[in-house]
Amino acid sequence: MGTRSLTTFNDEWKNEEIAVLYRQYDGYPQGHGKELFEFLDGTTVGNGINADSPPKFANGMGCLAAQIVSHFKGDKAGDFYLYAPGTRDVGEQYIYSIYFTEKTLMIKISNMYNDDESFDGTIDEFGKWLNIV
Repeated sequence: MGTRSLTTFNDEWKNEEIAVLYRQYDGYPQGHGKELFEFLDGTTVGNGINADSPPKFANGMGCLAAQIVSHFKGDKAGDFYLYAPGTRDVGEQYIYSIYFTEKTLMIKISNMYNDDESFDGTIDEFGKWLNIV
């Protein structure tokens, strides 16, 4: 049986959920969490694309959500699925919430079975929490 997870994305304006990505297996922090960190590390979220935009750039949270879905889903069937905002109770053990506040990309992790294995902070802090950096 796989460790299921949800990754939610909140918009940068009202902090409202805009999409939910379901992962069928490897949803634990050292699996999906590590892969999310590797993707998000060094990513900048802004408003407007120009010649000075950094290499890892998302033009808002909707753009970042699309980049993450594309990265994880690829062109294969199964494994990852998109659900409507607010979707819960689909067997997930972990919920990864990606949000943006005061020019800072943030991530919150909730373990639905163990409150001691939860996190809320910046992407850099997340890497330290995972013992990656």
